[in-house]
Amino acid sequence: MKKKMMMLLIVVCLGVVTTTSFAAASNVTYDHRALVIDGKRRVLVSGSIHYPRSTPEMWPDLIQKSKDGGLDILETYVFWNLHEPVRGQYDFSDRKDLVKFVKLVGEAGLYVHLRIGPYVCAEWNYGGFPLWLHFIPGIKFRTDNEPFKDEMKRFTTYIVDLMKKNDLYASQGGPIILSQIENEYGNIDAAYGSAGKSYIKWAANMAVSLDTGVPWVMCQQSDAPAPIINTCNGFYCDQFTPNSNQSPKLWTENWSGWFTSFGGKIPYRPVEDLAFAVARFYQRGGSMQNYYMYHGGTNFDRTSGGPFITTTYDYDAPIDEYGIIRQPKWGHLKDVHKAIKLCEAAMVATDPTYPSLGANLEATVYKTQSGLCSAFLANTDTHSDATVKFNGNSYHLPAWSVSILPDCKNVVLNTAKINSMAMLPKFIPQSLKYNLDSSGDIQSTWSWFREPVGISKTQAFVKSGLLEQINTTADKSDYLWYSSSITIEGDEPYLQNGSQTVLHIQSLGHGLHAFINGKLAATRYSPTGDHKISVDIPATLNTGKNAIDLLSLTVGLANYGAFFDLAGAGVTGPALLRSSNGGLTVDLSSQPWTYQVGLKGEDLDLASGGSCNWDSSAFPKNQPLTWYKTSFNAPDGNDPLALDFTGMGKGEAWVNGQSIGRYWPTLSSPSGGCSDHCDYRGPYKSDKCLKNCGKPPQQLYHVPRSWVKPSGNVLVVFEEIGGDPTKISIATKQVGSMCSHVSETHPAPVDMWNTDQTDKKLGPMLLLECPAPHQVISSIKFASFGTPQGSCGSYTHGKCRSFQALPIVKKACVGARSCKIGVSIDTFGDPCSGVKKSLAVEAICG
Repeated sequence: MKKKMMMLLIVVCLGVVTTTSFAAASNVTYDHRALVIDGKRRVLVSGSIHYPRSTPEMWPDLIQKSKDGGLDILETYVFWNLHEPVRGQYDFSDRKDLVKFVKLVGEAGLYVHLRIGPYVCAEWNYGGFPLWLHFIPGIKFRTDNEPFKDEMKRFTTYIVDLMKKNDLYASQGGPIILSQIENEYGNIDAAYGSAGKSYIKWAANMAVSLDTGVPWVMCQQSDAPAPIINTCNGFYCDQFTPNSNQSPKLWTENWSGWFTSFGGKIPYRPVEDLAFAVARFYQRGGSMQNYYMYHGGTNFDRTSGGPFITTTYDYDAPIDEYGIIRQPKWGHLKDVHKAIKLCEAAMVATDPTYPSLGANLEATVYKTQSGLCSAFLANTDTHSDATVKFNGNSYHLPAWSVSILPDCKNVVLNTAKINSMAMLPKFIPQSLKYNLDSSGDIQSTWSWFREPVGISKTQAFVKSGLLEQINTTADKSDYLWYSSSITIEGDEPYLQNGSQTVLHIQSLGHGLHAFINGKLAATRYSPTGDHKISVDIPATLNTGKNAIDLLSLTVGLANYGAFFDLAGAGVTGPALLRSSNGGLTVDLSSQPWTYQVGLKGEDLDLASGGSCNWDSSAFPKNQPLTWYKTSFNAPDGNDPLALDFTGMGKGEAWVNGQSIGRYWPTLSSPSGGCSDHCDYRGPYKSDKCLKNCGKPPQQLYHVPRSWVKPSGNVLVVFEEIGGDPTKISIATKQVGSMCSHVSETHPAPVDMWNTDQTDKKLGPMLLLECPAPHQVISSIKFASFGTPQGSCGSYTHGKCRSFQALPIVKKACVGARSCKIGVSIDTFGDPCSGVKKSLAVEAICG
């Protein structure tokens, strides 16, 4: 029986690493149990990677790391506003090259789930809709509205035809096996009433009529019409039931973490909880789940939405923003995927049964008449471990964990017990190598341009009253100037009796800079970007004409909620002059105002580093509305790069003309409520596990290696509120230590990772492997077998320890790229009989 079991494991494991071929057309259908590809039900693992949040040069490595992590599918949205910035003018160049991305995924042997939407949410500016859509007469978004449906159908058809033209659907021999229409509409459809219901039916029929040859899905849509598959999004989807008994149980967004906001704390999700959620979903009949995100990436340019979504979209994903594997999350999930794949043959052959084990305990068995049997044992208690009897054997189940038994007998993995190594990536400060003059003065390497206060462009226009910003700018810029004036005769009642004049401004947000007679009088930001701003500004007015210039700004447009497209911004009033003693008030709201969309520097294309408008005398620091330019040499090597904007206020930056996004290192998160350690047991939510309290959520900003040259790189910064650009520095991101901590009790009765074993039972193994192929383990910083304490980077010896641990680990690992060591007294001896022991190792790659 053991030999038969091992042969089954070998066959299934070998199947996991076999490259999928897309040379011939595939037939993709579904039944109540799973997606069916060429007549075979499949248990599939997916992960989201959004092509514009990285670069084409990064794509092959990200795709390979996804495949190595055990994924079968990569999932991506299609970003309408990115591809059709002007109606009828399409752009699929560089980071927008959707066809290239899909082809690369297919060439790697992975499938694609193309979520066309075309509404995407995704913390992406305006939910992915192009702003020109807003100005089509009579249009209403995401409802039974003919102008909107015409545009949505036109773009969706364009994308489908583009995929067909390149033979990218599985029905044509390509990798796309699923498509999505709409996105989480069921969360907000009640606000649209009966028109929302009819709209969903229309969207479903429209999508099916495009004849892609693959199934369509709608996530979070409990009334999705057949043959559309409704799917689940959330932190947990094990309790989800499809709305049709003919549809499989699919999970399109398993949130691997959460996004970060400027001024917010940084969320993270423990891998033990994420692994628990994954195993529970497959345990209870799920057949495809997708990590949102598997690689989050970066919100380059002005693509972040929100408002106030940071430039980083790291999402605590298994592959971090810079493309580095996040351990132990990536490795532990890889182990989970392998364990689940060992159960695939039984899972797709039958429906599960649920033998009773007791309160908060659950067994799930997939057993066929031919003798295949796989089981999952779950303990959903949030505090207490349990020991259960199953099939005549005893099993220990930690709280909030799932054990996976591919043969209904042997545990190959428990979600709470991590066998994967951890890594401690770190940013290494590097010199921002300027070409200094003979004086060695860093300031001399910078030039600058002072953005004029108020109206400076010939395209300015005059309107009576205060205009809403988004309708005025069409989001061509974050900025809109409102300029007016008031003439003071000197005898105004509100200036008498020593009264102080106050300028009262109300704005819809997101931020406001007020200038009186050319001098900055006040700066205000909405607390979270979605609240109104009300400000009273002491105003010193002179006899004669006084200029009032208001610079309103946005920090990413709303992307979620019913009627989010109607959320406004800008100074909508009132704008009042009044005395501090409650005397007479002058209403400026309805008088003529002069408007200017955007900045002078934007018209001059200063972001490219060109133009002859730069100055190099009397270097200004800590001044608002200032453009800065310098050149620098890139650090040697291929490590990912980041600019550290410590010392700067708020603005946007460009490297060689490429926008690395908005920066805002001066906006810190509230203090309190953070912890570097979070108890994974119990339901996770986005504010459960937080770090970085009292600090800026982002100080480092990703600069893709492909954007820089060895020397002569041009950095341009637009500083909005004032900063010192000479304090900007550059850093490389490198993997420092790597660690692993494995106990004697880790389940490893069968080594499912090494198929050359026969029926030999192995003990737990500690595994270490350097992340880069050219690296080897150069030193062992710590090794202890016994009762070591702490975490990676801060391990300490316990009272029980084997003094042979360090020399044994050094001998096995130093000089090799990877090594594995048995965690048992057979390897290290028994330093303390009767005590449960573990092995902790911290190593350095070089």
